[in-house]
Amino acid sequence: MKQPLSLVLLAMLLTAPVFASAAEKDAHVHADAKPAAQAPRPYEYKTPKLNRAQVDALLAKPSELLFIDTRRPDEISKIGSFPVYLNVQVDGIEAALPFIPKDRSIVTVSNHAGRAGKIADLLATKGFKVVGAVGSQNYEEEGGKIVKIVPPKPKTN
Repeated sequence: MKQPLSLVLLAMLLTAPVFASAAEKDAHVHADAKPAAQAPRPYEYKTPKLNRAQVDALLAKPSELLFIDTRRPDEISKIGSFPVYLNVQVDGIEAALPFIPKDRSIVTVSNHAGRAGKIADLLATKGFKVVGAVGSQNYEEEGGKIVKIVPPKPKTN
């Protein structure tokens, strides 16, 4: 038996969700939306996190500066880094200590300064002159230019 259109519409209206406020309506509408990307963890290290202006000031004296990039090589080649750096990951820092000069100001680098802050704090406890940590992606977001490093192509015979 076919229902009259007015009864079908009435049934739809009665079973439709009722919203008490615009905020609840927005919450309902966006309930199926994908969750936003997780916010980066807050920076919680003793070493200061540097912004673009601070890094640029340090770059004005390159002979006094050493960047230690704590990221994996694939991250560096994909995202980029600063013009000259020493690449040491977190798990290799102890073995690299004898090769890190103590007479230069050190800036540690990672994507958002998390790993950089961890290594910077460790280096400071070992007597290195650490001036700060920086996230290369943060630096670039603030208008800084990082160097895109293209890995060499393997030679084919």
